[in-house]
Parts: sequence; C-alpha cells; structure tokens
Amino acid sequence: MSGDLILAPRPALLAVAADRVPALVVDAGPDATRRYLEFFAASIRNPNTRSAYLIAAEKFFAWCEHHAIGPLPSLQRLHIAAYIEQLTQIQSAPTVKQNLAALRMLFAFLRVPIENPAEGVRGPKHVVRAGRTPVLSAGQARTLLDSIPTTSIAGLRDRALLSVMVYSFGRISAVVGLDLSDYHYHGARRWFRLYEKGGKEHAVPVHHRAEEYLDAYIGEAGIAGGPLFRATAHSQITERRLSRFAAWEMVKRRAKTAGLPASTTNHTLRATGITVYLENGGTIENARNIAAHASLRTTQCYDRRSESVTLDEISRIRL
Repeated sequence: MSGDLILAPRPALLAVAADRVPALVVDAGPDATRRYLEFFAASIRNPNTRSAYLIAAEKFFAWCEHHAIGPLPSLQRLHIAAYIEQLTQIQSAPTVKQNLAALRMLFAFLRVPIENPAEGVRGPKHVVRAGRTPVLSAGQARTLLDSIPTTSIAGLRDRALLSVMVYSFGRISAVVGLDLSDYHYHGARRWFRLYEKGGKEHAVPVHHRAEEYLDAYIGEAGIAGGPLFRATAHSQITERRLSRFAAWEMVKRRAKTAGLPASTTNHTLRATGITVYLENGGTIENARNIAAHASLRTTQCYDRRSESVTLDEISRIRL
C-alpha cells in the first residue's frame, strides 16, 4: 500500500486502496479490512505521522509474510517483540520506537487480535540530552540569507521563507502551510498564525527583518490571497502551494551555494533561530513558547550554547 494512495483526497480512495491491504488483514475479514483503511484515512490527522505509520505497518506485515506468521488473530506479543528486536539491529532507537508506537495504535484500532499484541512490548531505551540537528552560527545564517539573489521571484520567495523559519522557529510544515491571511496585523504589528502539530494554532509576532523580506516577495509576486509560499514554473509564480519536500531541496541547494555544511536542512534553521535567540540572552521558557514545544525538555535539545563552552574548556588541554 503506498503512502501517496492513502494520502490522496479522492472519492475512490477506499475502493482503490482496498486492493492493496496486507493479506493478513484481508484474510481476517471485511471488518478488519475496513478498520485498517479507517485507521490511516480517518484516525490520524497529521499527514507526516500518517505516512510514517503506514510505512511501519507495511514493513511489519511484510516481515510476517516472510516468516509465514499468521493468521492475524493468532499474532502474539512474542511476534511483535521478535520483530522489534530485529528492527533494533538495523534502525535507530527513535525509528524503532516510532514503529512500535504505530503498531500499538494500529492493533488497538483493529481489535484483531482481541488482545493488542503490541501492548506491553518494550522498545529500545533512548535518552536525548542534546539534539542532533546541525545548527548554523548567526554569521552563517546571515551569509545564507545574503547569498540568495533577489532578482527573481524564486529568490525573493526563498529568502523570505528562510527568514520566516529562522525568526519564527516555525516547523517547515507550518511555514509552507501559511496563507496570506495568516500573515496579518494585530494592533500595529504583523503576526504569523502558524498551525503546528495536532492542528494547534500558534501566534508569533513577525521579526522586522522577516517582514521586510516577506513584503518584498509578496509585492513582486502580486499575491492577493491564498497560499503565501508558492511553487514557480518557468520563472513565474503559480497558484500551487510550495511543498515541504520542495522547500527541503531549496534549502539544500541554497546552503551549498552559500558554502555551508551539506548537513544543513529545514530543521537546521529552526534550531539555529532558537540557539541564536538563547545566545543573545533569551530564556529557555520563552524559546519554548515561540517554538510551540509541548515540553521544555524538547526545547533544551536545541540549546547548543554548552557545545561552545565545552570546546573552549577542552582547548585548555595543551600538551
């Protein structure tokens, strides 16, 4: 079953997708098939989570088929534990834990077997004290923004988009999901209305530099409504919203042109904004609010100030 098939908003979605449901589920009967489809089509609202959970389910049922495990009602906790153990040998701990979470939710929704075989299975231990997302220095971030030629619509758009990610700490999905109406006045100041994980609406005041870049882009593109960040075709702006994948490719391309590390990604800009904010005296609590993190611990993973302190101390070891 393909992720694109499940995500496509077509009336014929279920009829087409039903032909690709794993054999174990089909053999369990029409009710199991229907609930399998409903799990992906209706119970998971975040498209990224839906896609990831779909891949996890496909991998697990392919593993079951390879090992001749079945029928579906006979699945046991031992089978899930064996699968997770094997997955741990080839995947990172966060990926394995996500796969296990997907199976727990799926089997709870399917109700086949009656007792959830994924419930109680322990995943690998994973403790995060510092984030792995590459972070740019303030100077590197400035270099990236200044390196983008603004003689074209694409250049103006890219500079504006990058600035929004840095100055608002916005996730890429929330930033490319902005409509022009989400860039609005509240009193005398411009604000962003970002839609973060779980559909949570999050308001952030617009940094003056981001406002400058956005206004230049909007004015040149002649955008009067609809999606804020749009795809281009033949050097012209279109009505189509820029996808997060296209934004990822753009960031990689712009970073390479600016001579920045190849590890630079969309998330680098979010992490960079948070780190620079903290380096300039911002508080971790306010950074959490701006980034719309559910947990302060998540925000702390973006705090890289200690890395430079550690390097300064290590350099004192002179032999």
